[in-house]
Amino acid sequence: MESHLNRMRACMREEGMACFCCTDLSNVKWLTAFDNVFDDEPAHLAFVSDDEAVLHTDSRYADAACRAACGGPWKVDASGGFHARWVADKLSRDGRKAPGDGLPALAIEDSMSLAAFRRFEKSFEEKELPPAIETSDFVLKLRAVKDDVEIEAMKAAQAITDAAFEHIVSFMRVGMTEREVQLELEEAMRHLGAEGLAFSSIVASGANGAAPHSIPGGKVLESGDMVVLDFGARKGGYCSDMTRTVCMEYATEEAKRVYEAVRTANEAVERMLRPGVTGAEAHELAERVLEHAGYGGKMGHGLGHGVGIDIHEQPNLSPRNTEPLCAGNVVTVEPGVYLGGILGCRLEDFGVITPDGFEVFTQSTHELVII
Repeated sequence: MESHLNRMRACMREEGMACFCCTDLSNVKWLTAFDNVFDDEPAHLAFVSDDEAVLHTDSRYADAACRAACGGPWKVDASGGFHARWVADKLSRDGRKAPGDGLPALAIEDSMSLAAFRRFEKSFEEKELPPAIETSDFVLKLRAVKDDVEIEAMKAAQAITDAAFEHIVSFMRVGMTEREVQLELEEAMRHLGAEGLAFSSIVASGANGAAPHSIPGGKVLESGDMVVLDFGARKGGYCSDMTRTVCMEYATEEAKRVYEAVRTANEAVERMLRPGVTGAEAHELAERVLEHAGYGGKMGHGLGHGVGIDIHEQPNLSPRNTEPLCAGNVVTVEPGVYLGGILGCRLEDFGVITPDGFEVFTQSTHELVII
């Protein structure tokens, strides 16, 4: 997507960078916007300067990458080998020989492995190049503001996720195991058009629901259980993320109270989200609502996170994020209450910060579903 590359170059100019390279796979995907090229292997480097954009890869990806690049601003170099050596050779050929020659330095991500960084150090020393400048979250911060194409992809992913929820509540029965429900849920998303899963689905029943990241297993769904369902699809290279909590056959009085507290917190935050609100303020509102209902200190995790190419991106709705949100941020709102040994409950939507509020992508009901 050329707009991503243009935004990258504009920020590089602001920071005085002539060249930037990244190997983080999600950043490479975002910068190039290539479809049907990348798998999960971190075999690629994106090199960007003011007048050049090159994907360095190897022969396994050459044909697909060249097809994706055709007619666009990206060139493909499928010569393979260590990225560090390729970058050093390129900068050396371009004349960037010494720190004092007046030529701007190369910037790199601090997310690369130590072994990869050491290769950069060695290759640059061999070519008598100035050390690369380390940056933190440079591309991630750009990715935090989504454009219309990205938002439409996430809406499509969420439509699949909503449809999968409708299917799974018609499928679930007392006596099934969490694992059986998980497998059916994930297969449903694929049948409904998902390219893959945004993450491994959570199905946590009864006391297992009190562990926010419970792994589905052989526990049988029992009458009266609250069941936390946290899942998402991937479509157009982008993720969705939602959680719904249902009850099997009936809801206990405690389950009803917990659910109402969580729902009230979710809806209060969604009403207040807009540009200028900080992630910390959103989190603190949810905590206040839960405390007022008698469940203070029972959430234990951040209220939400960014979503995009990855299931967890910037910005976060948490006490640590005092930066104001802006239009184009896509975030989850997922308050929860977890009562150890008894039950857990979470209600999660996601959507985009708009100029005057928050547009929720999730269309599934906020009513407590009893199966």
